[in-house]
Amino acid sequence: MYTGEKIRLREYRREDILEAQRYINDAEIKRYLHPGIPYLYTLEDEIKWFEMQSASKDCYNFAIETIEREIYIGGCGINNIDWKNSVAEVGIFIGDKNYWGKGYGSDAMKVLIKFIFDQMNINKIKLKVYSFNKRAIKCYEKCGFINEGVLRQEIYKDGKYHDEMIMGLLKEEYLGLKK
Repeated sequence: MYTGEKIRLREYRREDILEAQRYINDAEIKRYLHPGIPYLYTLEDEIKWFEMQSASKDCYNFAIETIEREIYIGGCGINNIDWKNSVAEVGIFIGDKNYWGKGYGSDAMKVLIKFIFDQMNINKIKLKVYSFNKRAIKCYEKCGFINEGVLRQEIYKDGKYHDEMIMGLLKEEYLGLKK
């Protein structure tokens, strides 16, 4: 387990499956998920995803749990690892809306960043975020990510086109932030 001030990152457990499915099917949460799941996510879908986790070596997924009450509130992961160029892509979501806007996502992202740079020896972390997801953008900037570019009108959601931002954080920037 990897611990921050408010959260710990831990393995996904069978008892998380029903809650994870509920989070993923919430319309407001689904709106912000990248790349998004446009259809209802079945219990069977979630079970298949869970069972693939232990067999996967190219991505690392963590459940986010509160330290105070040990409640599963969301997840984060490291995907698309490019070992040759030392770049990894990350994603995160807080599914329990009671924990939105209270620093739990930032704390989880900081713990994930520390793990990636200190344990995996990755040089760059990148992510993609929809331009309308202001709360997430603020979180990523707070964690040191820099906007590296915008893919204009890249996605169609809620009846119109939106930009997608690409953000990145270099290990040297992270080390500078730690001082």
